[in-house]
Amino acid sequence: MSIKLKVDGKDIPLNEFVEKIMSGTITGAVTSLRGIKEDWTKIEIEIQK
Repeated sequence: MSIKLKVDGKDIPLNEFVEKIMSGTITGAVTSLRGIKEDWTKIEIEIQK
């Protein structure tokens, strides 16, 4: 599993620990939602303030 982080269009490098924490948290939250199939291939999240 891989994860990318961009802030204001700039790629932010992540170490292996942060990648695992973020991907595990996001995957766990999303897959617990109704209607999400187990064989998903890509999750996209966009946050704006």
